[in-house]
Amino acid sequence: MRHDSNAPALPQISFEQFLAVDIRVGRVVSAEPFPEARKPALKLTIDFGPVIGLKRSSAQITEHYTPEALVGRLIAAVVNFPPRQIGKFRSEVLTLGFPDEQGAVVLFAPDMAVPVGGRLF
Repeated sequence: MRHDSNAPALPQISFEQFLAVDIRVGRVVSAEPFPEARKPALKLTIDFGPVIGLKRSSAQITEHYTPEALVGRLIAAVVNFPPRQIGKFRSEVLTLGFPDEQGAVVLFAPDMAVPVGGRLF
């Protein structure tokens, strides 16, 4: 999958297909280096509120973010993909971001405070 701004739009999907992707807002409660990952990454623990709870994610976001700067920050993630085993780490959600000019990840997040667990619509 191409992640650059010159990639063509993907084929159309139905609104029902969009609704099947559960994107929620969460608050990072811990972040730590993930030196065992093949590509530089951080291990995140994210609070999605009382219904979804705490979930973990491996995120390749080391170019712009330090673990200390992420704690307390709101992020968006897909919470209904199957977990992925990355080495000894089980990534339960897909943290979302956009590529910058060099292709490094810039996190996708609300620009105002919102309750954790809220679903994107």
